[in-house]
Amino acid sequence: MTTLGIDLGTGSVKAALLDDDLHVVAKASRPNHVDAPQPGWAESDPQQWLVATQDALAEVTAAGGRVHGVGFSGQMHGVVVVDEHFAPLRPAILWADVRSVEQAQRLQSDMGARLSRVGSPAVAGFAGTTLAWLQEHEPDVMARAAHVLQPKDWLRVALGGDLATDPSDASGTLLYDVADGHWSAPMIDWLGMPADRLPPVLASNGAGGEVRLGSVAVPCVVGGADTACALAGLGLRTGGGFVAVGSGAQVVRVMSRPELDETLRTHTFATAGPVGDGWYRIGAVQSAGLTLTPALAWLGASIAEASAALVGGVRPSDPVFVPYLSGERTPFMDPELRGAWYGLSLATDRRAVLRSILEGVAQAVALGVDAVQSSGERLPDVVPLIGGGTHDPAFQQLLADATGLTLAITDAPDSAVVGAGLLARGLTGNPQPVTSVSTVSPQSDSAQLLRERREMMRAYAQAEEKA
Repeated sequence: MTTLGIDLGTGSVKAALLDDDLHVVAKASRPNHVDAPQPGWAESDPQQWLVATQDALAEVTAAGGRVHGVGFSGQMHGVVVVDEHFAPLRPAILWADVRSVEQAQRLQSDMGARLSRVGSPAVAGFAGTTLAWLQEHEPDVMARAAHVLQPKDWLRVALGGDLATDPSDASGTLLYDVADGHWSAPMIDWLGMPADRLPPVLASNGAGGEVRLGSVAVPCVVGGADTACALAGLGLRTGGGFVAVGSGAQVVRVMSRPELDETLRTHTFATAGPVGDGWYRIGAVQSAGLTLTPALAWLGASIAEASAALVGGVRPSDPVFVPYLSGERTPFMDPELRGAWYGLSLATDRRAVLRSILEGVAQAVALGVDAVQSSGERLPDVVPLIGGGTHDPAFQQLLADATGLTLAITDAPDSAVVGAGLLARGLTGNPQPVTSVSTVSPQSDSAQLLRERREMMRAYAQAEEKA
């Protein structure tokens, strides 16, 4: 039984065919373009997503053979506003968009601790706050809106599937009661938007109609959010978790019950599957590759040069780099937080500055680990490390030392798209969990130094919050 997974990411769309043994036998990727028409904005043209997807699908299905089912994975939190024919009324607003800061502040003030029911603090870039901005600034668009959809849900409908969403994507909107498993009436009342603009919430592996693959109609399932699909693709169950480092970073732990984080320093989302089937705690860190890329560009440096400077570890005399160039979620939940270097001296050389950039990213991940574990969700003794930013051995060691975790180095670049393909078979987890190729354990002497420097970084960031 061959199934097809489609993963609609922020920067690209992937398609992959899974054979009877759940192996990827063909895959293709096409880039997605992100526009920033104003500072702090992040938008994409949904029609471009559709064209990119169709191109990727044509490549992976070119070898022939029957596809028995299609599943979807997608970037979370975004908003696609459509008319009754599902035509987009404006560009999609993405998770990285921070235009709704004022609306997020107002929501936080109005709802306070009650936000724990929807699993997250009021964050700019989530569907609830983005829709509040649209209600205020583009009322003509919202008056014409028949539906507001998550990115993967629009893509499924555009390919011919049914109108729906799933628990994993709904739980990332700020409009869904994570514990009870339904759209939140108090949040929708606060938003002032008709509830029928939101799609029905169905199981991630439930029937989602049929999509067109060329001239062929193929059954599809509703699909899930990208992190939830990655959990499925990795085969992680209750108590499991992972650390992922890419453009952002995620610290994830799967839970058996919807234990909400009353501090609102982390997020609680639903896993992929039926309503009420599972949940996970996530520390969402923005400041990974999103920070690394511009910081290295300032110095005209490559990642290879920075990695070479890191060999031998961080030195006590290195400056402390606060990596929050565009705000931060876990643990600060402050979109206006900004970065800095502290401790620069006449003795600071280029290699020290390069080391500090990599250290700042690793320390941001470590603070995410601290937040998840202090919420009561202990990570396992050995934690899979995934993501495009995790291949350098020196950085792997730095992450282990900073987080205090033994990291299992895995080769799982396609976990989300594999998870989508598994959903198409009716599965919610990989029966063949991904295994590690090696492990990296923390070194006690480095870990102590990094703990001290992390507290300095935390103090600098908190001082910036108060400024």
